[in-house]
Parts: sequence; C-alpha cells; structure tokens
Amino acid sequence: MDDFRSSCVMPHLLAYSAAARRILDIQGVSGAIPWFEDGPWDSWNHVESAMALTTMGERDAAEAAYRYLRRLQRPDGAWFGDYGNALPMVDRDYISRTPAPQMLDTNFCAYPAVGIAHHYLHTDDRDWLRQHWSMIKSAIDFVLSLQRSDGTVSWAYEALGTDEDDALLAGNASIAKSLECAMFIARELEEKHEPWCIAHRALTNALMSKPDAFDRRKTGARFAMDWYYPVLSAALTQSAISDQLQAGWSKFVIPDQGCRCVADEPWVTVAETCELAIALVAAGQRDNAIELLDRILDIRDDDGVFWMGWQYEERLYWPKEKPSWTQAAVILAADAIYGTSRSSQLLTRSLL
Repeated sequence: MDDFRSSCVMPHLLAYSAAARRILDIQGVSGAIPWFEDGPWDSWNHVESAMALTTMGERDAAEAAYRYLRRLQRPDGAWFGDYGNALPMVDRDYISRTPAPQMLDTNFCAYPAVGIAHHYLHTDDRDWLRQHWSMIKSAIDFVLSLQRSDGTVSWAYEALGTDEDDALLAGNASIAKSLECAMFIARELEEKHEPWCIAHRALTNALMSKPDAFDRRKTGARFAMDWYYPVLSAALTQSAISDQLQAGWSKFVIPDQGCRCVADEPWVTVAETCELAIALVAAGQRDNAIELLDRILDIRDDDGVFWMGWQYEERLYWPKEKPSWTQAAVILAADAIYGTSRSSQLLTRSLL
C-alpha cells in the first residue's frame, strides 16, 4: 500500500486499507480478481474491484486487472461470467468452491466501460484509454445486440427465446450507466457513437416510464438492488429519485443496522448498504449516506476486512466470506461520500 500511503486521498480512505489489501490478496498473477480464493469470476465484480484498487492508489494492480479483461474477451465482445449466485452453501458458513454456471450476462459485459472511464478520470492517461477503445466498443456492441424494441436489454444471451428471458431492473439500470461511460469514452477519443446515443435514450426512457417492461417474471421486487439501482443509472429526475428512495426505505433499511439484501431475510449486507450510500450521494443526501456507511463499519474482522453481511436476528456474520467486491463497495462508497479522488463522482453524476 505504499502508493496509497503517499497519496493525497489518504485521510478519508486510510481506514479501508485492509479492504484494499484483501482485494490484492485475492487477485491472481494473471490479473484476475475472483470473488474470493478459488471462487467464481465475472467481469462486473472484477471491474468493481479494479476501480477500488485505482481509488486506493494501486495503479499497477488495477491495470493488470484491465489487461486480463482484454486477454479474456471473446471475439464477439462478450465475457463469460461465472454465475456465483447459483453456488450452494457447502455448510452453514461457507459458499461452495465448485464451478459456477457460466453465462454471457449483458450487465457483466457492459460494466468494463465504467471501469475504464473511472481509471481514465483518475489518471488522465489518454494513451491508456485509447488502448482499451476496441475492447469497450465490441463489448457495448454485443450488449446492444440484445436490446429489445422497448429499449430494455435482455439479461443474458442464453435466456433469449426461453422462459428465462427478462429485462432485470437493476441490471438495466447498471447498463444505462455503462452506456453513459462508453459514450463519454467515445467523446474523449473523438470516436463516432451515434447508435449508442439512440440506444441510451431508449433505455433511460424505459427506466423512467415503462416499469412493466422490467421484471416480467416478478422475481426482482424482493431485492434491494432493484430498488436503488435506478438512482445510480442517472436516468431519473431529482424528484423521481426522491420518490424512489422513499418508496423502498422502510422495506429494506433496518434502523441502526444497514440495508437488507432481500426484503424477506434478516440479513444486512455490506455491499448493498454501501451501494445505497452511493445512491444517497447521487440524491444529494450526503449526511444520510455517511450515517449508512457508519452502520456497517463493525461488520469486519480483527484485521479490518469486511464480511459479506450480518444476520441480525442470530447476531452473527454470515456467510463467513470476505469477497473482493464487498471490499470494493466500501472503498467506492467512502470515495463517493468524501470526494477524495479525481474519479469520486463517476457513480453519482452523469458524465454527459
């Protein structure tokens, strides 16, 4: 962490240096950042972790992660991602290390654009940005090949033409942010991107005015991400943002605890709490964001590394996992709240 310790962003982020070390410990020599040792890998969580490394001054490790993405990308622009949420628990405490199902998830494939824009804002390295243009272009073109006429994007290539086909609300909100970042990159590099602008308008219009186009299988309403991710999409007006946050607050936020992952379980998760804190910053509610971040500071081990979550009825850390993306969410939330890095506003304001 030597680079970080000499950085000007140290005062507010030093408290999270153990979280950054955890990401570095998980990262392999190839540059890959799986969920945890011998765990699943997907491009979304890999990129979120790389963004956290950039924020913490670990530029070499972050750029190794992006080089890994370039090497692993398929000719069609996509990345296979391990669907880690499908993994069973091996026992009461730990997630199985067996191979997870692989899918071409559109949200996973779009998100590298966010990471590349984030790293560029932090480093101002236009040559590095240019090196990643073809990767972003082909990834976004792949994702938009699965956009429907109503503006929504199917969640996975494998779901097309099956009963599983759907437009996931959180995923589409994240894709909207990825499209915004891709358009920003194209503008910085003076590359043509008019079809992306059209696709972005269609998607943000759907997020604003076509609620029935999403979650057609009615499986998403229990997830906190479907509640707050539209705020992070930069598609909503300020009044709509306030209404959105107010509508789900009592359903998902447990006083003095944090944000539940799902509405029907007594389980506060660090990542969801931190992402909600970022959404609050985007809504202009910084004091509430600080309060929310403070609630999860005790959900970590003696070394300062964050557990996935807290089961507040049984009063135990559960599961006993410390994923890379959990650490990343905390770092990015702290950066968004305190504005400590040059890229701190990426997730809370539009780049367009």
